[in-house]
Amino acid sequence: MKKTPKSLKSSAAEQSILKWAGITRSSSLTLMVLLGLVLSTGLSVIETTHDNRFSFNALQVLKDEANELDVEWGQLLLEQSTFGVDGRIELKAVEQLRMRVPEITNIVMVKND
Repeated sequence: MKKTPKSLKSSAAEQSILKWAGITRSSSLTLMVLLGLVLSTGLSVIETTHDNRFSFNALQVLKDEANELDVEWGQLLLEQSTFGVDGRIELKAVEQLRMRVPEITNIVMVKND
């Protein structure tokens, strides 16, 4: 297979680009490839670290929200227990002290003038 003048020109152009870049030996080419791999790996590490920081910040926000919800839950439980006290007091008054609600006719309103 004979090389055509066009392929000779492209081959010469490739060689001149490689020579301009300082890649005239295979060891230089290997070093350039390794340099590219190191740079791409470094950029990947930077991107992963950035994503991890944002994820950690989102996690902290969710933990704060969970703590606020726990506090609210505790307040609601306390409120519920105070509402249940009235029924318990009334039950004890009826059972132990034999108290009863008076008839409307037996209720006397007192005025303070």
